[in-house]
Amino acid sequence: MTKFSTIKYAMLAGLIGIGTLLQNGPAHAGTERLIVAGGCFWCVESDFESVDGVKEVVSGYTGGSVDNPTYKDVSKGGSGHYEAVEIKFDNSVVTRDELLHLFFRSVDPTDAGGQFCDRGESYRTAVFYKNGAQKTAAEAAITQAASDLGQSIVTPVLPAGKFFKAEKIHQNYYKGTKVVLTRFGPRKQSEAYKRYRKACGRDARVQSLWGDAAPFASKY
Repeated sequence: MTKFSTIKYAMLAGLIGIGTLLQNGPAHAGTERLIVAGGCFWCVESDFESVDGVKEVVSGYTGGSVDNPTYKDVSKGGSGHYEAVEIKFDNSVVTRDELLHLFFRSVDPTDAGGQFCDRGESYRTAVFYKNGAQKTAAEAAITQAASDLGQSIVTPVLPAGKFFKAEKIHQNYYKGTKVVLTRFGPRKQSEAYKRYRKACGRDARVQSLWGDAAPFASKY
């Protein structure tokens, strides 16, 4: 092999390596984003903002065909969108595998019709992957969850499309101080959230499925 051929081969190998890295995602890139749908996004946001290494969780909509959807558009059905969250995290502190492990044990991944008291397409579970590494991690997490639970998992793994940030009132709802009108009467958002979560049976169902493996249920 000539010197020129050697250099050409090395450059080609380098380009292939860069392409693979871009497709699959670096093992240690610092900040990463993961999108999941687990029913009411208030609850998923609350759960994952308590995890060390998570920098921010944003509530929003994704997976559908309607541009710039509103809460009303999504909740009434027909938009194809899920209520979802985008988790921004430091993967040197918490890995995508760890977050996916927590996610599956914080929902009912055997329910194809919604989550807990919230029914319909917008409340289904899903994991949205941005690259090959996230897809592989999600599929492995499903395999492990099915094995641990001894039941089939219906949560799909889907390519991530555009993520639309939800309205301001839905961000950090669980700790909001604004007074809202609820079936319990006027309440601060934070109190209304706790009452809703308990009445919806989220934590009771998660604990019945996962027992001590449920990571967030004991907070409520």
